[in-house]
Amino acid sequence: MSVAELIEQKLRAGLKITSITVIDESHKHAGHAGAREGGESHFQLAIVSPDFTGKNRVARQRDIYRILKEEMAGPIHALSIDARSPEE
Repeated sequence: MSVAELIEQKLRAGLKITSITVIDESHKHAGHAGAREGGESHFQLAIVSPDFTGKNRVARQRDIYRILKEEMAGPIHALSIDARSPEE
């Protein structure tokens, strides 16, 4: 399973998700610090969840980082997050 698939799987298990897109942007960071051989280290995440309703941006990111704690300590070097509630 790719890291992008693992990100999606873990977030779907931890949150009610209306929409999710995970894009591997590692190719844009080849040769930079934190870039792994073979990629799968830099990701862009767009996620919509009713669990984010009433939460600010920081609280939403904390929810995501809590779920992806192991991956953030391992294969993920950078994660760009756009987290919204269904109303937004």
